Amino acid sequence: MCKLNKALYGLKQASRQWNKEFTQFLTSNDFLKSKNDYSLFTKGELQSGTFLAVLVYVDDVLITREDEEGIKNLKNKLHHAFTIKDLGLMRYFLGIEVSRTTEGTTLHQRKYIFDILQDIGFSACKPASSPLPTNLKLSTDTGALISNPAQYRRLIGRFLYLSITRPDVSYAVQHLSQFLSALREPHMAAALHL
Repeated sequence: MCKLNKALYGLKQASRQWNKEFTQFLTSNDFLKSKNDYSLFTKGELQSGTFLAVLVYVDDVLITREDEEGIKNLKNKLHHAFTIKDLGLMRYFLGIEVSRTTEGTTLHQRKYIFDILQDIGFSACKPASSPLPTNLKLSTDTGALISNPAQYRRLIGRFLYLSITRPDVSYAVQHLSQFLSALREPHMAAALHL
């Protein structure tokens, strides 16, 4: 029998132990865990200008606050406790690209869209004027069954994630999601149009 003194990468419980350790660190520094999203931690009040938000995804951490000093203080504490690597201002996170200009901040998924197009062999396709063809009427019993339903389901799943930054496709994705159990060729054609 061996006793493990330290959680190591590759072990089943390593990610759980990391989350437990990181959560304990943040809560001991007066952060509150959100009841709606367990990966979001907040500290301070928005009205007073002392609000600090930390968003955690596995070992990637986003920190935001109005002033740089509060962010630097937290980074120093994190570095002292865990030895972190500061990647600077956010440019790319979970498939979402962040562009900053003098007019504001824009979130987009341009690379993600190109990856989808390349995966389905539509790299050289021309854009459509609308997410779905006009006068489209889909049903569960019209058209031949498709041979590879996993491809359709994967495509719809990717579209669901895309709708984070593209609300204009939300209705089309929701409509195509209704046919996941009885997939037919018109459904696939509409998905490829999207």
